[in-house]
Amino acid sequence: MGQTVTDPVDWAITAARAAASKTDERTVVLDVGKVLSIAGWFVITSGSNPRQVRTIAEEIEAKVAEHGGPRPIRIEGADARQWILMDYGDFIVHVFLNEVRDFYDLERLWADVDTVEWGP
Repeated sequence: MGQTVTDPVDWAITAARAAASKTDERTVVLDVGKVLSIAGWFVITSGSNPRQVRTIAEEIEAKVAEHGGPRPIRIEGADARQWILMDYGDFIVHVFLNEVRDFYDLERLWADVDTVEWGP
């Protein structure tokens, strides 16, 4: 079992690390709390096919729980596996299919917010 953390940004970082363990695509954590009232952080990642998108989302859910974090309040898009949104309340995880990520380009839309360093 992993180390228990209690700070929501640490759970977002745990989600990013879990995602990175299942994809070679860029994973980012954006600090949106100063400009968005519904969540403090966005975790954005992607996979190259629908199966990988689902695997990434499952790994995130498992690792956040393993580290003492919450279960998602809701998960949307799991059936289509093109954009899975995992709402944890304090942070939101977006797991995209690569081409869908490119289309919506959330990193560009949120370019004015800080990025949280999460690497090992």
